[in-house]
Amino acid sequence: MEPLTDFRNAHIVRQIAREITRVGLDRRVQLMEVCGGHTAAIYRHALHDLLPPGVKLISGPGCPVCVTANDFLDRAISISMLPDVTIATFGDLIRVPGSTRSLADMRARGADVRVFYSSADSLEWARAHPERTVIFLGIGFETTACTLAATLAEAVHTKMKNFRLLSALKTMPEALRVLFTAPGAQVDGLILPGHVTTIVGWDAFEFIAREFSIPCVVSGFEPVDLMETILMLCHQVAEKRASIENQYRRVVRKQGNIRAQELIREMFEPCDMSWRGLGVIPGSGLKLRTMYSQSDAASIPVEVEPSQEDSACRCGDVLRGRIHPTECALFGTVCTPDTPRGACMVSAEGACSAVYHFSSDHHGQ
Repeated sequence: MEPLTDFRNAHIVRQIAREITRVGLDRRVQLMEVCGGHTAAIYRHALHDLLPPGVKLISGPGCPVCVTANDFLDRAISISMLPDVTIATFGDLIRVPGSTRSLADMRARGADVRVFYSSADSLEWARAHPERTVIFLGIGFETTACTLAATLAEAVHTKMKNFRLLSALKTMPEALRVLFTAPGAQVDGLILPGHVTTIVGWDAFEFIAREFSIPCVVSGFEPVDLMETILMLCHQVAEKRASIENQYRRVVRKQGNIRAQELIREMFEPCDMSWRGLGVIPGSGLKLRTMYSQSDAASIPVEVEPSQEDSACRCGDVLRGRIHPTECALFGTVCTPDTPRGACMVSAEGACSAVYHFSSDHHGQ
């Protein structure tokens, strides 16, 4: 199959669903996706409804906006209050509640907070407005890190002094190790993130099968991709084996994108990073190397309020796969896409948002 329509062919999807039923699992299994793009696609195409009762899909910490912790948001909000500063960000992040305010609140109060489609676009804006100090809010995983590295490399090469990065960039393997080491983790198979694995290769995730005996399959994003991935995982579970398989063969290679990896290492180095729902994970973040400190906004002196979480919001439990979004008491009542109380309801890739917009679980409440 090559044309996109083949990967959305309803007949093929239903055929794979029947094959999943015929696998003959001897127990109920939970399969986790750890990519926000997968979460959105699963709910948008109602793939849950096609699976047998013994196969359950749960969401993990794969939405970059959702896992961005309040301490980062609170610092960004404080920086936005400085004179001659422009905050450049992806769109979803401005509506995520921090400890007491959001970037949208600050924009309403006069802060210069601008939404850009890419870091490259924000660099061009900074070049056209040398009187402003542009702070780009770097969130996301390895996929975003390589594009940000390219943008920063250009800024350094052209000696731009008014473009800086505030980094909350994260790397996925360390988070998954913490997730599966935690008590009570119940994951029988893992749908590996297609975009991240395109960059790092599936070698980076082999420890999951080896150390935790959890079957893994790298997946594409179309309905046929995801259903085939689920079938491959069910076969591994039924055969009592755990290995890494690659369903996304048209894009992903074992070693990943070597040039992208080199670019990330050239600009960034590992650091400890705070994740919403998972806490501070050693070595799971990316910060600018010391030689590029002039481009690092983390050194800007600002007073940041003590960070706190909304005790009623269970976004952290959703990100760990411990509850379904509808099990949060706030879901669909005080917490909606128009009035979000948590990050998982803001982002288009958040599990709460996906359930709210697409799932019969929500509409049946």
